Amino acid sequence: MSGVLQGSVLGPALFNIFINDLDIGIESTLIKFADDTKLGRIATALEDRVIIQNDLDKLEKLSEVNRMKFNKDKCKVLHLGRNNQFHTYRMGGDCLGRSMAERDLGVIVDHKLNMSQQCDAVAKKANLILGCINRCVLSKTREVILPLYSALVRPQLEYCVQFWAPHFKKDVEKLERVQRRATRMIKGLENMTYEGRLKELGLFSLEKRRLRGDMIAVFGYLKGCHKEEGENLFILASKDRTRSNGLKLQQGRFRLDIRKKFLTVRMVKHWNKLPREVVESPSLEIFKSRLDKCLSGMV
Repeated sequence: MSGVLQGSVLGPALFNIFINDLDIGIESTLIKFADDTKLGRIATALEDRVIIQNDLDKLEKLSEVNRMKFNKDKCKVLHLGRNNQFHTYRMGGDCLGRSMAERDLGVIVDHKLNMSQQCDAVAKKANLILGCINRCVLSKTREVILPLYSALVRPQLEYCVQFWAPHFKKDVEKLERVQRRATRMIKGLENMTYEGRLKELGLFSLEKRRLRGDMIAVFGYLKGCHKEEGENLFILASKDRTRSNGLKLQQGRFRLDIRKKFLTVRMVKHWNKLPREVVESPSLEIFKSRLDKCLSGMV
């Protein structure tokens, strides 16, 4: 119900100290980011739901002791998974409302995890910014439009995209139409094909840029600063294969199609096709340079 004064120097640090012991005694997964708190757990049996409720009771008691109450109107329950029984949880004497979708750090997550709502919201915001540029900027030369697009529009389309990458072709096309519209605005390129405009401007399609981002993330997990986490995310294929780039990954099998859209699955076949000289790059910058050359030859 109360937060931190915006712009204060010590406020965020003191608030973090104040809530640092929030997860003591909590059995479920508790994620804290500033004044946002998420509690989650896989609940396949009644015992799991009881544990979640007990954790909520502990949080409620802690908030009363510290005299910093939760805003229960903003506390929602997002049920995920098939055959979910939609158990009702409580904080104190109040039942928590059920939500079909929630915005988490700027990303809309719905109960089906298909990310279509996020794609709609992102495309709408990017188109609004692009329309504002079209109306307010007189010069339509590439020296003016391209930097504006790169600085103001494309970041909207790619913020945290490795998490919410579109699952369906209609969503992929919806995002691509924004860049198609932006390149058509540039004077002298109006009558060219989209592929021709991208080649003329030295740009990748958004789909290819997402693939590039996936490969960079995987490189970080396998050989970069996130190598420890990567050991738990990826399984290396056997090294007795003759045709290999030296760091091939094993493709997992999943019953649900939605799992195939996760980063750790969707990029395996693309990573395994990379040449050995790309995979064995000694640094991230060299990897990016070699990867760009490799992607340039792809359709």
